[in-house]
Amino acid sequence: MQIGMVGLGRMGSNMARRLMRGGHECVVFDLSADSVAALEKEGAKGAKSLPDLVSKLAGPRAVWVMLPAGAATEKTVEALAALLNPGDAVIDGGNSHFKDDVRRAARLAQNRIEYADAGTSGGLWGLERGYSLMVGAALETFKRLEPIFKTLAPGKAAAPPTPGRPAGRGTAEEGYLRCGPVGSGHFAKMVHNGIEYGLMQSFAEGFDILRNAASEELPVEHRFEYDVAELAEVWRRGSVVQSWLLTIEAAIAEAVPADVLAASLFARFRSRRDHTFAEKILSAMRQKFGGHVERPAGG
Repeated sequence: MQIGMVGLGRMGSNMARRLMRGGHECVVFDLSADSVAALEKEGAKGAKSLPDLVSKLAGPRAVWVMLPAGAATEKTVEALAALLNPGDAVIDGGNSHFKDDVRRAARLAQNRIEYADAGTSGGLWGLERGYSLMVGAALETFKRLEPIFKTLAPGKAAAPPTPGRPAGRGTAEEGYLRCGPVGSGHFAKMVHNGIEYGLMQSFAEGFDILRNAASEELPVEHRFEYDVAELAEVWRRGSVVQSWLLTIEAAIAEAVPADVLAASLFARFRSRRDHTFAEKILSAMRQKFGGHVERPAGG
């Protein structure tokens, strides 16, 4: 399949490379002529401008925009709206807000141009491992663009099958999914990012507590010197750090801020009362991540 790629940062360039490795033809454009030239050497067709890129694509066209959310993406999508023809498609693979996707899709629909938002996770490792894709689009648009998503995604071999999952249920096990209509892809990615930032913050807070375990504010007999790099290495082998029994006592003693760890502890206390859906998920994760079996209420 032929596709245009606008935005050749580290992710955009690697996505173009992965697509070319998968047999797709890429026409690429970036404000950096050097970035375009680098991909031309690897087999891409370079473009000097958006009009030049559009002219080198056969209809119905597909143009993937991989630019920072905000003005850069907005300006590019608006320019493409004036250049593309009915039946062509724009895919926004950046981190746009889902409400902007809904608005842009309505704007392009006036010209009968299709729109898809693709929440994209994979970072610098996506070239080799593939990208997890959360797509929001009309079903017909998704089906037409599916060869692109399938090539970019990691594929079934990236993870073992989920026990009990019915065979052939859908594309999720391939690493890409149509989440719903326009906007739903970036909404899912927004939640994904929140989870990711929370995990990173938890790691940061935890290691901060370990780093300060030898604080002079602690009694001498309660001070511990850790090689945190070595501790991180041992945790990489067999540990399920997500199932820590969290406590803020050490953080308080060391005067180390631990917002996420504290919030996790309070959520644990709250889970002993009326259960929200999130708390039920936490309960299930304790069993799966750490092997802790929680008794039913009243048990």
